[in-house]
Amino acid sequence: MNTKDYIEYFDELDDEDKLNIRLGIDKRRPYQRMTWKLIKEERSYIHAQDDSRANFRFTYKAARFESWWLLESLGDFYEHKWITDVLVRVKGGKEASVYLCRSGPAIDAPLVAAKVYRPRSLRNLKNDGQYREGRVDLDESGNAIVKDGDLHAMEKRTNYGEELRHQSWIAYEFQTLETLHAAGADVPKPYAMEKNAILMDYIGEIGNAAPPLTAVALAREEVHPLFERVIRNVDLLLSNKRIHGDLSAYNILYWEGNITLIDFPQVVNTETNPTAWNIFLRDVTRICQYFATQGLKRDPRKLAADLWTSHGHKMLKEVHPRDLDADKKEDRRLWEKQKKSK
Repeated sequence: MNTKDYIEYFDELDDEDKLNIRLGIDKRRPYQRMTWKLIKEERSYIHAQDDSRANFRFTYKAARFESWWLLESLGDFYEHKWITDVLVRVKGGKEASVYLCRSGPAIDAPLVAAKVYRPRSLRNLKNDGQYREGRVDLDESGNAIVKDGDLHAMEKRTNYGEELRHQSWIAYEFQTLETLHAAGADVPKPYAMEKNAILMDYIGEIGNAAPPLTAVALAREEVHPLFERVIRNVDLLLSNKRIHGDLSAYNILYWEGNITLIDFPQVVNTETNPTAWNIFLRDVTRICQYFATQGLKRDPRKLAADLWTSHGHKMLKEVHPRDLDADKKEDRRLWEKQKKSK
């Protein structure tokens, strides 16, 4: 066993075994000659030469579990030189938290945001069926999951199947950001995705992250231009056969007179989801409700219908919000009707 292998071996021991080595009473040969002083010297040298996640130390003071989860989620970003440090938690949420990171040489920007999803066991996605309907599940590389074993596990909702569903949820957000950013939408530029996190542009500055529209008092002259800008983005989404699915003033950031749409994991396909129109109408209604509080009133139903039909979609009978469940037979019937009408 060479020195580096021994350091790795030492780091994996339990506390009692480590203590025995420190005291020089380890009985296992040939390791007893490796003194504690030498262990510290070698570990310091190895870490100085090493960009592995084992050497990842960040400025942000996280609790024990959170620290472990950050290392697990962001370690690959560190190893691939996407980031060099985690500075502060910008936002905490039920599904994910966002952290401000100092970027590495692989990114031509001083700061980036890492969206880290909470462990699947702590997330509440009981109503995700309405968004997943009509979507092909994606793996951690963004490719369609086609293996029979994987599909069976997802159908049976096994632990492994739930992990695959969790990964697909994240992959859809990253893929949507890539598509929309390339189309010129006001969304963060995505840089990389790992199994539990997405790295993207940070909006704001150190100590002052861009707030959501809900926290901003708009100047009168800003209201109409920003409303038109939001609707332009909604229209761009439709052009790419997508609906945000949870769009509101809470998911639109404001910074120096500009807006940025965020949070896309529940994105809906306009052509394959049977409740797409209802979800779209809800998005547009929420936007109109916010801007009404800013003094700009619009008819959300008319606006939504005009946008919807301008992209060739046919109007269907609306489904009651309480029935927006992809497993409902009525939703499936409406979807079959929509397919036949095209």
